Amino acid sequence: MITASLKNYRQSPRKVRLLADLVKGKKVANAITILRFANKRAAGPVVKLVESAVANAKNNFNIGTENLYVTELRVDKGIVLKRMMPRARGNAARINKRTSHILVVLAEKAPKVKKVKEAKKIKK
Repeated sequence: MITASLKNYRQSPRKVRLLADLVKGKKVANAITILRFANKRAAGPVVKLVESAVANAKNNFNIGTENLYVTELRVDKGIVLKRMMPRARGNAARINKRTSHILVVLAEKAPKVKKVKEAKKIKK
């Protein structure tokens, strides 16, 4: 299990989860391609995070990238910054500025080995 994490990313978890659901279970190369073409603000930091996890796999575990896939891309709720906005008649409305904790978990999938079919017995 190879991991990389990003704490207190200043975007709401609901928006980041849209990208997380796109790449769960995909190979690393496919996941990076999908994220690069995604038209969302969170795509850039998530791509960096996946690439960081790949670098962790290379440097710490000597694992090649061709067999890696994204097993888990979890987006959890981070701290909420509470701000106030003045409203009519002396009131104030609260504005929640939400943050996200993002965790990427990669795993290595063994390449499939083709089974050799047994030769048919020839009847005489």
